[in-house]
Formats: sequence, structure tokens, C-alpha cells
Amino acid sequence: MNGSPISYSDKQYKVLGTRPIRHDGTDKVTGRAIYTNDVHFPDMVHGKILRSPHAHAKIKSVDTSAAQALDGVLAVITGKDWPHLKDKIANLGEGAVHLSDLSENCMAIDKALYKGHAIAAVAARTVHLAEEALALIQVEYEVLPAVLWVQDAMRDDAPILHADLRTDHMGAQGDKPTNIAKHLLFEKGDVDSAWSSADVIIEREFKTATVHQGYIEPHNSIAHWNEDGKLKIWTSTQGSFTCRQQVAELLQLPLSQVTVTPCEIGGGFGGKIAVYLEPVAALLSRKCGRPVKMVMQRDEVFEATGPTPGSYMRIKLGATKDGKLVAGDAYLAYDAGAYRDGVIGPGCMCVFSCVDLPHARVNGYDVCLNKPKTQAYRAPGATQAAFAFESVMNELAETLGICPLELRLKNAAKEGTRRVDGPIYPRVGLVECLEAAKNSDHWNAPLEGDHRGRGIAAGFWFNIGLKSSVSATVNSDGTVNLLEGSTDIGGTRTSIAMQLAETLGIAAEDVHPKVVDTDSVGYTDVTGGSRTTFATGLAAYEVGLDLRKQLCQRAAVLWECDVEGVRYESGAVVRGDKRITFRELAEKLPEIGEPVVGRASISKDVSTNGFGVHICDVEVDPETGKVRVLRYTAIQDAGKAIHPSYVEGQMQGGAVQGIGWALNEEYFYRDDATMANASLLDYRMPTCYDLPMIDTIIVEVPNPDHPYGVRGVGETPIVPPPAAVQSAIYQACGARMFELPMSPPKLWKAISQLS
Repeated sequence: MNGSPISYSDKQYKVLGTRPIRHDGTDKVTGRAIYTNDVHFPDMVHGKILRSPHAHAKIKSVDTSAAQALDGVLAVITGKDWPHLKDKIANLGEGAVHLSDLSENCMAIDKALYKGHAIAAVAARTVHLAEEALALIQVEYEVLPAVLWVQDAMRDDAPILHADLRTDHMGAQGDKPTNIAKHLLFEKGDVDSAWSSADVIIEREFKTATVHQGYIEPHNSIAHWNEDGKLKIWTSTQGSFTCRQQVAELLQLPLSQVTVTPCEIGGGFGGKIAVYLEPVAALLSRKCGRPVKMVMQRDEVFEATGPTPGSYMRIKLGATKDGKLVAGDAYLAYDAGAYRDGVIGPGCMCVFSCVDLPHARVNGYDVCLNKPKTQAYRAPGATQAAFAFESVMNELAETLGICPLELRLKNAAKEGTRRVDGPIYPRVGLVECLEAAKNSDHWNAPLEGDHRGRGIAAGFWFNIGLKSSVSATVNSDGTVNLLEGSTDIGGTRTSIAMQLAETLGIAAEDVHPKVVDTDSVGYTDVTGGSRTTFATGLAAYEVGLDLRKQLCQRAAVLWECDVEGVRYESGAVVRGDKRITFRELAEKLPEIGEPVVGRASISKDVSTNGFGVHICDVEVDPETGKVRVLRYTAIQDAGKAIHPSYVEGQMQGGAVQGIGWALNEEYFYRDDATMANASLLDYRMPTCYDLPMIDTIIVEVPNPDHPYGVRGVGETPIVPPPAAVQSAIYQACGARMFELPMSPPKLWKAISQLS
């Protein structure tokens, strides 16, 4: 059911809430859109990376002489060619990283910490020559024991990845080498005393595997280090300014010497924020004096870029017999991959986020092990935490004999609820989403047939604000050129342009948005954290106000009157009985002054909150353990759905990714710590043949921190699916699963053990 949004606002809009054709749609479907791999230069050469075959090894020596001597090879680099960096922390917009870690993740110096870790790179006239040169590089390794599971890495006798790493216990440093990079503790109320008031207490353990974002386009980059010392980069990135900052910091360059042009991006989901190829291509370009193009193969994407972490979790939850939650205790251990600074922080923030819990405690651990450094993946850290918590909520509902939806309504987070990590919610829409689920056709439809079950789960994610800049120019034909720094993922060109159009009272198609390079617009943070439509849209609103003010001034010149009393309303400038439309005034602008150019930059420290509720019907084959999703409905508070079709698409896409996470997807490792399924054939993501159409219900509870009530919608939809699927599987066959993925072999084993 994809109908009109359920709105809790009486505001009416001309543009917002409509469904215009996306501005870049024609270019995308006709092949005219420019991706990095479409960019070519006459003297361009090709770069390739030599990667470690071992998950953990000392690098004793690297001999590149034979590769350098090969005809057609123009440059070879190793980790020794990189600047030495102090242990400075760089903000990536969605997360942070120690620069020394980022540098060594791009290319190892003394140790390889995961299979696929970059050891050396070559630039040659052709890709095949570069690959031939890689085969000539001689590397002597001392293979070390590897550790791949978070609990194993936390043991006192575990192989240590970083001899100088000490645990950060809320600011206090540990005193011995460890793989535990960080311990977080959040607490409110008196958890230990509160258990005595609980009539029912449930405690369960959960495990989740490492999974990949699954973007279609592999990582790629072109770098050209000019003779004048200026570095130009064309790349597939979620943040051109963040990319610029990382490259400049890693290579010790002034920001003004680095220009990043963001090409179209074939998916990111958080995985294209950190740099991988960009600084490597830059160093090769500096060495050979030519533009260098680098494109990863699919196995490199899996083995050498950042997936989401595997996790071990314990959840303890207590409630009174009438279903009122009294206390919760969570233990979350997330792997960070080879380097610290994983996503344990947001996991801790989100685990109890959907309930008003008076007494709560969360212990979180950031753990290094011999896998690629983890990165964000759509609500990073939240999906794992929600799988654990929401599964316990469903079991608690059954134990108490209460409908799982009613249990959530009884305990739902609402305005005034304090999250365990401190923030107090303003107006939020979880209750409204639960009511929409309760009244939905899906929830009220009978579920008939053997081995079928229905599950429900809620989910939360916050959208960050950060910094965004835009500029806009009014053209004499009544159109507006909008320049922005936010990479377009999911139609943000259009959602931002629509907010400017609404502010000016003109049609969406009269605003022409363009994503430009880092020299052409002010600083803009990443397209991530569900921030772009919210924050860059807010900048578009502000630039609209700037244009309106200037247009009123121009109209005053035209009418030869004082600007006081001139106002802008409904796409026109008026004063008394005088009225001139936006288009009419635009035509006269060349005659009455300088061009009308607006600029706006915003910096929002607040984060706003998005909730969703998902309903899932499945059928389980008890003979094989195969799960078939029969029906699925995603309900979400969008604040204000700028373009409902794009909101529905985000909800559907996130749900599909979450279902894949629930049922199939995982990094499968052999005994030698190498990945066995590093291809799209073997890494099983859902296709259109695996799932039904995802139904959506948009709820609109306006966000008080945005003039149009916008909330970010891109990440929340991936959070509820694993728990909703787990609940449905249990209802279908009686097997309660505590590990992701709930693959056929695991489920078949669980069903077999029921008897």
C-alpha cells in the first residue's frame, strides 16, 4: 500500500509532497551521466594494488626492482613513500578516524592486518601491464596468527594487532596491550536495584556476521598531480570535501592545493566516505607526472574496503506483569576491523532508543581484529542492536501474553523521553508509526497456511546536521541555477531543489541543481547520516530567503519606492495593489541592477530523530530451512515527505538490505582467514526474484528543527528488518534464532533441535 502520507500537520505546500521527475533522471537512464570510469585523459595511465594474501603478517621486505624495470611501468610505491603522520583524529562527517590508521589502511608499512591489505602499487600504460608488474614484486612475510571473531579478539591470550593499543575506558587509558580499543558506558537510573520490581526478566545472547553495503559501482579514482603542485581528483565519493580533507591530511598538502570533483556515484550506503584509492593514485601521479586511474575489482571491494561489523551482544530486559518495562542492560561488542574507531558509539545510542526505559545501562566495546576496517552502513551500529533488543521485546510480549505491538505502544519513546546516552527527544513519531501499523491492512489481514508467521519490529536512527553550503543564481528566463556540494545519492538533487522551489513559490523544474567540485561551492559535509535532504535542504531554504530579499529590493527599484512594505509571497513580489511574478521580475533583472545571486551556509549541531515500524510475513520450509518472505510493510515517520516516491524508495531499499542481512548475507571465512565468498555470485544479496514488493506507509510528524518539518529517511529502514524477520520465523516454525544471518542451514538445524 503506497498511498498518501498520514500527515500530522495542517500546512499546505505547492511543491513539497509532489512527485516531479528527478532532475538527473534522463542522464541516468540514457547513459549520459558521468561516472569516474567514464573520465579519460590523453596521457592517462592505470594503477593497480598488490594486496596481502595473509590476514596477519609482518612485512619483512618489499622488493620492487623487477616491477620498476618492466617496460611500460611508470611508477611504483610502497608504504615507505607515505608521509609520517602524527596520531591526529580526522572527522569524516559520519564518524572519525586516526590519520595514522587511515594512512596505514590505505597502504601497510610494517604489518598486513587483513587479507587484501594494500602492500604496494604500480602505475603502468595499461591495466594488464600494471597487473604483470604486481606479479614481479617480491614480498617476504612472517605469517602471524589471525583472529576473526570479536569474542576471541577480546581474550587475554588473543593475537595482538597493535602493540601500542591500550583500551580507552571513557577517557582513562588501560595499562596493557589489547585489541579492545574502546569501552563505552552509558547509564541512567539504578539498574541493579530496578530488577526487583520486574515480574518477568529475559536475558539473551546474539551474534551477527560481517556484511557488506553491496553498492553496484566499485571504488574508483583518477588523480592528476600537476607540475604546479596542484592535485586534482575525480572520484566516486559520498563527500567531496571530506575526501579533500583526508587526502590533504594524508599527503601533508594545503587544502587549497587539492580539488575534488565528485562524479556520479553508483551506491555508497556509508561505504564511500573513507578514502582508499584517492591518495594512492595521487602518489603514483606525483611520481610519474601523469593522470592515474584506479578501479577496484569486486573481490578487492569485499576484501579491502569497509564492511559493517560483526557483533556479539547480550540483552537483559525486565517488565511488570502488565507490560511496563522497568530496566534494561545491554552488552555490545562490535568488531572495528583492523583499526580502531568502529561504530560501537551509535550502537550504544540506539539499542534502547525505541522505548521509554527508566533504568538502563549499556556497555559497548570497540574491538580490533583481522578483517578490513569497518565503515558505516546505513544506520551504522543500529541494525545489530535493534536485532537483539527488538527480538527480546517480542519474546517478552509472548511471555507476558501481550500483543507485541501493544507492548511497544505501552512503552514507546515519545516527546520528553531521555535516551540512555543523554539526549531528550523533542516531538517524534514512533507512537504515530505504531498506530499506523495497528490500523494497517497488513497487520489486520488474516495469515493462513502452514508454517507461516508474522513478525513486527521497530527501529530508530538520528539524522545529523553538520555543515552545508549552496549558492543560487536567478536567470532572466525565470529559472534558477542551484550549486551544491552534496553528492547526490537517492535523488537529493531533486529533494533539495524542491525546497528552494517551495521557498520561492516556483515550479521544481525551474530550479536546475548541479553538484560541483570543492573549488566551486562552500564546505559541505558528507552525504551520510541521513543529513542531506535535511541539512542541505535547510541551506536551500536559507538561500531562497536570501533571493526573496534581493528580489524585493529589485522590485523596489523597479517601482521607484522604498523597500519597506514590499514583500514576497506565493511566487511574486507585492506592494499594495502592485504585483509582479517571479518570472516577470526575472526578465527585468538585467535592466535594474547587478545579478541576483544568493548564498547560504548552515551549521546545525542538533541531531533529529526518525522512527520506523516494519511488519513481515514469512513461510518456512521445515525440510530445508528456507525462508520465503510473503509480505512486507515498512512504516516510517518522514517528518515531511519532500518527494514521496523517493521516500518510498528509501524505505523499500533499506528494507530489502535489512532482509538480506537477516537471511543470507555474511562474510564467510576459511580456516586460513581468507574470505570464501568475495564475489556477487557467492555473496548472496536479495534480488527482485527473492522478495515481494515492499509496501510503504509514510507518516508525517513534523520535525521542529526544520522549517518544512523534514526528517532524514535514508537509514532508519534498514534497522527493523532482522528482528521483524526473526519474529516471523519464530511464529512460523517455533525456532527462535539468535544469530545473523538466519540462513537455511542454521534454521534447519534449529528446527531439527526443537523435538
